[in-house]
Amino acid sequence: MGLQCRQIIPLVVLLILAIVGILLVVLPVEETRETPENMYGIVLDAGSSHTSMYIYKWPADKQNGTGIVSQHSECNVKGGGISSYAGVCGGAARSLEPCLEQAMKDIPKSRHHLTPVYLGATAGMRLLNIVNATESQQILKEVGNKLRSYPFNFREAAILSGQAEGAYGWVTVNYLLENFIKYGFVGHWVSPGRDAVGAMDLGGASTQITFETSEKVEDKDNAMDLRLYGRNYHLYTQSFLCYGQDQFLRKLLAHLIRTQGVGPKVLHPCYPSDFSDSIKLGTDVFDSPCTEKYRPARFDPQQSVTVEGMGDYQQCLGNVTDMFSFDKCSFSHCSFDGVFQPNVRGSFMAFSAFYFTHDFLQRASGITITSVSQMEEAIRTVCSMTLAEMQRKAPGKEKHLTKYCAASNFIQVLLIKGYGFDERSFPQISFQKKVGGSSVGWALGYMLTLSSMLPAENLSLMKALPPGPWAGILFIFILLLLIALGYLVAMCCLKKKAEGDTLD
Repeated sequence: MGLQCRQIIPLVVLLILAIVGILLVVLPVEETRETPENMYGIVLDAGSSHTSMYIYKWPADKQNGTGIVSQHSECNVKGGGISSYAGVCGGAARSLEPCLEQAMKDIPKSRHHLTPVYLGATAGMRLLNIVNATESQQILKEVGNKLRSYPFNFREAAILSGQAEGAYGWVTVNYLLENFIKYGFVGHWVSPGRDAVGAMDLGGASTQITFETSEKVEDKDNAMDLRLYGRNYHLYTQSFLCYGQDQFLRKLLAHLIRTQGVGPKVLHPCYPSDFSDSIKLGTDVFDSPCTEKYRPARFDPQQSVTVEGMGDYQQCLGNVTDMFSFDKCSFSHCSFDGVFQPNVRGSFMAFSAFYFTHDFLQRASGITITSVSQMEEAIRTVCSMTLAEMQRKAPGKEKHLTKYCAASNFIQVLLIKGYGFDERSFPQISFQKKVGGSSVGWALGYMLTLSSMLPAENLSLMKALPPGPWAGILFIFILLLLIALGYLVAMCCLKKKAEGDTLD
């Protein structure tokens, strides 16, 4: 009896093992999706006053031809914009090194060679290209060689057109607001069916306005068509060179000097009444193509002039308004300086210097700005403040305090008289710095558009086991089952024979 138990127990164990193994292998297996690695992209925004590096990432599979891109990290390059290194051999290229070293750490090493890197230069380099095309090309060549020296996939270092800068900013705004595509509660990417939002960018040397329109764009230079996430967009976009905040303030100073005459002192109605500063006519005023039409026939670039503030809102607004031309228009409708613009419609997002000036106005005046009249009231309040009062209202902003009255009036004239916003449409403007943790600007839109040209990696469908090993393991378990059954039959036969022999 003991011998039979010792024989049967291994047989039962083998039989159970074979049956369980077969069940585990042949039961239906749900197909799983292996998430592909992230793709990465680097965009260097080479602006007029500084350069910022943005690293983006998106799943290697793509939706409707455009990657699902998010901001991974960013780095602000120390020093001025690359155009400020004109005449400094290799200076612009060397300034990028700390941020590129950060990119080496932020992006997985296995993805370095697959990561495209682009440098887009904006209005600062556009101005330098007007003044000295050879120098601007030399800077682009130097920064291009620097980017090639890193293990990334260098694509280009180029000067963006103003219209392209505006259009890419529009893409960024609407992507971050999920107006193109969003992740639905059922776990799929869906179109939210919302109208696109217009975009207004204010940099140091230029400003852009871009919005979707159903009206005919009478000037073909203002028309741009984009296709994103399976849908076509017809855009109006315009960039105004020399109407960036820094260059406009320089133009305003040049206008005041020309109006008052070149002398030892110039009165500035937009500066605080207790402010005084010494400037040089060359480097601080007239050494820019934006101030060329205000330049006196004869002047000494090294001459120092004292600028004294007046703190006069009305005079400031009057002089700022004089900087725009609202008279000449060869189209059915113009914004200013003879530039065609259809009527603004829908919601808008204003970012970059728009945001910083708007934020200061609200903090310093204590007025929540949601209308044209409230904006005017806030600007009047700020323009009447002394420098000491501004410092108390906005500590930590000392470097920029003198410009806020002029910049605020500039934005007021630009939005109301230029673009045509009024009491009804102004509340539709949202002033933003970031959305969803991503900086608002043209760089993300640039990366989104370029990602449609990158090769996609498809999701790979896998079973719990690949087909070959799965079939092999199934064969082994079936073989074990047959051996166990054969052994069991053999034992039964031997047992019956033994019992027969005993009866005999």
